[in-house]
Amino acid sequence: MNRIRETHVTTTVPQLTTITIELNENIAEIRLNRPERSNAINEAMWHELRSAFAWADATPEVRVAMLSGAGLNFCSGIDLAMLAGVGRAVAHADPARSHEALRRVILDLQDCLTSVERCRKPVLAAIQGACIGGAIDLVSCCDMRYATADAHFAVREIDVGMTADVGTLQRLPRLVADGVAREMAYTGRAVDGFEAKLIGLVNQLFESPEALLEGVRQIARTIAAKSPLAIRGSKEMLNYGRDHSVADGLDHVATWNAAMLMSADLEEAMTAMREKRAPRFGD
Repeated sequence: MNRIRETHVTTTVPQLTTITIELNENIAEIRLNRPERSNAINEAMWHELRSAFAWADATPEVRVAMLSGAGLNFCSGIDLAMLAGVGRAVAHADPARSHEALRRVILDLQDCLTSVERCRKPVLAAIQGACIGGAIDLVSCCDMRYATADAHFAVREIDVGMTADVGTLQRLPRLVADGVAREMAYTGRAVDGFEAKLIGLVNQLFESPEALLEGVRQIARTIAAKSPLAIRGSKEMLNYGRDHSVADGLDHVATWNAAMLMSADLEEAMTAMREKRAPRFGD
């Protein structure tokens, strides 16, 4: 059951069927919760991911989000039962209309995952065990990725005869070297935690799932203690700069700070420095 640990927080979390959410210390812990299926993403989970991250984005008390998976594996990718049913769902006597319907399904699934990237709050992925297929699409949308040493990553769409179509081929080459991304996409081979750290897919490795969650929570606490406005602005600029030229990025941040620089957070940070105390920022 979804719950909020701290009694003074009154925010109501969404009641979801495949994902649990806890809010504590301004950190939203969003957990895939189909452990009996290795958190395979079925139709409900696709849409609940969008609901969960739209909620995190819109909720002032949430300053950071953690994404994890219940059980032994983070996520085994798209539920094959759902994949098998797509043809029936888009069937039409007119092939063109059937193809149009399939395109709309793909675009909607893309948007479900893009909601993670669209969330203004940083999203930290905590990955144990398998992170396969659609799970790579999912964690590629996150700001940072952390894993256990025994985690393994694979772009497996090639093994079922399809081109990955919900984000891996667009985002993975921006996280690792282009040749490495191509090798993973073309061969479907597994990358273990140590190699994932070496190629820059994950930031840090932990010895156990318990150490992973506590380590990522500590990083999230550090972020949550910073100015929420400045953190949201930093994510906006990093994402914008990734997709635009340096000149465009500089122009965008100049416009942003012309509106956002002279904030209550800046004043509080300066005051806290003078008074030699930790700053206290509003949400």
